Amino acid sequence: MSQENKGIEKFEYKAQMKQLLNIIAHSLYTHPEVFLRELISNASDALNKVRFQKLTDTNLLDKDKELAIKISIDSEKDLFSIEDSGIGMNKSELINNIGTVARSGTMEFLEKLKNDKKSLDDNLIGQFGVGFYSVFMVTDEVVIETRQGSLDSKGLRFKSSGQGSFSIEEIDKKDRGTKISFKLKESAKEFSHSEKITEIIKKYSNFVDFPIFLGEGKINTVNALWQKNSADLNTPEVNEFYKFLSNDFNDPLGFKHINIEGDVNFKALIFIPPTAPLDLLRVENEKSLQLYSNKIFIQADCKELLPDYLRFVKGVVDSEDLPLNISREVTQSSAAMGKIKKVLVREILSLLSQWALSDKDKYETFYNNFGPLLKIGLNSDFASRDKLVELLRFQTSLNPKMSLSSLKDYVSRMRQDQKEIYYICGEDRSSLEKNPNLEYFTKNGIEVLFLTDPVDAFTFPAVGEYDKKAIKSIDKSDIDLKAASGEDKSLDSLSKSLLGVFKEVLKEKVGDVFASKRLTDSAVTLVAAKDAPDAQMEKIMKTMNKDYALSKKIMEINLDHPLITNLSKIYLSDSSSPLLHNCILQVYEGALLIDGNLNTPSEFIKRMNDIMEEATK
Repeated sequence: MSQENKGIEKFEYKAQMKQLLNIIAHSLYTHPEVFLRELISNASDALNKVRFQKLTDTNLLDKDKELAIKISIDSEKDLFSIEDSGIGMNKSELINNIGTVARSGTMEFLEKLKNDKKSLDDNLIGQFGVGFYSVFMVTDEVVIETRQGSLDSKGLRFKSSGQGSFSIEEIDKKDRGTKISFKLKESAKEFSHSEKITEIIKKYSNFVDFPIFLGEGKINTVNALWQKNSADLNTPEVNEFYKFLSNDFNDPLGFKHINIEGDVNFKALIFIPPTAPLDLLRVENEKSLQLYSNKIFIQADCKELLPDYLRFVKGVVDSEDLPLNISREVTQSSAAMGKIKKVLVREILSLLSQWALSDKDKYETFYNNFGPLLKIGLNSDFASRDKLVELLRFQTSLNPKMSLSSLKDYVSRMRQDQKEIYYICGEDRSSLEKNPNLEYFTKNGIEVLFLTDPVDAFTFPAVGEYDKKAIKSIDKSDIDLKAASGEDKSLDSLSKSLLGVFKEVLKEKVGDVFASKRLTDSAVTLVAAKDAPDAQMEKIMKTMNKDYALSKKIMEINLDHPLITNLSKIYLSDSSSPLLHNCILQVYEGALLIDGNLNTPSEFIKRMNDIMEEATK
């Protein structure tokens, strides 16, 4: 709803927007100075857009005007303003970009932080689309004066106190761009002093690709580092560039400068971040590479330059082979883009391989942060699969906790008579160590890979084999335990009869019943048939779809277990005993309970009580 009064239109913020502004202004931020970083970042975006538009738009307003950011302060009146000669905004853009939450889910995320009494990590401000609103940390009212770049555009003034409403009116503004001005709060007076503003610009915005003026003096260093020779780059300067580029407070884990000449010509400066974002697996929230052509900015988040599984990489790519006289969409789909992407993937995987070989600690830090994304490449980038397989790391049953092992390391430790590589999927190491299916391997000193990342269940089985050795889940029925043990006990008639009773009692509940070679301490276990998903995959599928139908498992029975030998005695005494029937159901449902698939706990408890009552007569 809007109301007109002498040319001023008033707009009511939606209730959710009011809450968001209140949370931002009063509850979350720990470093108010980041308001300046966000305003400069927005101004830089506007300048990038107009720099691109200048190439094709002959009717651009103020076409020859210098592209710059100008900051003015008045320490006596505590006034602050920041002005750019960028693309500007029209009325609908003011409403949609300034008067609305920028990203769905932002409100819920900030509410949770508030309820948990946590502060918002300043690195997340821009990530969640609330950068402009950080201005309300330092002022009670903000004024935006803007004019879009077209000749027939009109000047507009936006005014808001960040409370219940904002207003928009037409004004006489002759030049293109945007000016944001406000009076600083009593608690924010320090931002009216030039020394403080200079310090913040040097800290956060030194590498903005446009001059930033404070009064008459230029503050920042405008320097396209990626255009330098690798030998001329120094690590402190590169680290500061990364912080500017990513809004991170920490140094990158590492970087690589790329200079390619041949089928395609481009330069790039790419970074591996030191930590992963909270929403690592949400594709829509990840910002990756900036694309330039001859230092002309093209796009802030060019998804076409990298496959999804490498989207954690930050940096800049600049190519002279991209056409600039056509639309961005055509530019992105040009033949050069595919060639650049291929080289970038090769160079990034080469950097990671180098770390894996020469700096184990650095690589494990990277892998703990971004391993889940890297694994996704196994099912999408078949050309790089061999390289990706070598980069995989796992905890194992024989390795100390938290120590990671490669498949190559695993194979080097395999027993001479071992023909297969074994793994098991689960939620955590602790639960896997208690899994009955691990007992045989523990007793015989056979190493098993522990896969505790949910992504593993979808990606690792597709690897199939490594070093000509089949990769098998120990939750499956088709693993070659006989070859590993050298034993093959024949069943006596009593054992065969007991297995028959299990089959008869369980009927449609299981696919089959076998004597187990894998159990040493447990009485029974359930394993997946050869072509069925393993237990962890089915658990994930059930979580995603409550109507998902579980496959029939195969029950394996440890004939040497005291419980099973006692059931044999009951069978010899009375093959149709109700107690025998109940015990078989109970051990079956106990196995379901261990797998997390018991749907009738009340029946399980009742039957347990009946059995205990019978046993204590």
